[in-house]
Amino acid sequence: MTTTATPHGRSAVLPEPAPHEIRLECVLHALADPVRLRIVADLAAAEGELNCLAIDVPVTKSTSTHHFRVLREAGVIRQVRRGTSKMNSLRREELGALFPGLLDSVIAGAARQRGDAGDAGEHEDAGERHLEEA
Repeated sequence: MTTTATPHGRSAVLPEPAPHEIRLECVLHALADPVRLRIVADLAAAEGELNCLAIDVPVTKSTSTHHFRVLREAGVIRQVRRGTSKMNSLRREELGALFPGLLDSVIAGAARQRGDAGDAGEHEDAGERHLEEA
């Protein structure tokens, strides 16, 4: 795991695996939890950094901290400490190079399950109607 800091301790990347250390089974485990999947989906929608408090999850602060740590240690997110805040972002580029399409597929699947998929939900409804008509 690597950690970096800028001069005077203003900003520091919390420990995370280097790209060659990211394991598929760890990424899949991290993404298998509904709360962590929600965090990842919110970060993907933001397309940038979000403070931990900006992501609304239905758990206590200590449990939320645990979920962020699991995602970071699996290599799914990067956490940077800035003052008293932890800023979070997806490690999209690294994950995309290692596991092409995985992150987008998982996020799209989660959206379909939650019902916010828009077009994807319409396609599923059309398929179900077709099966009922047959």
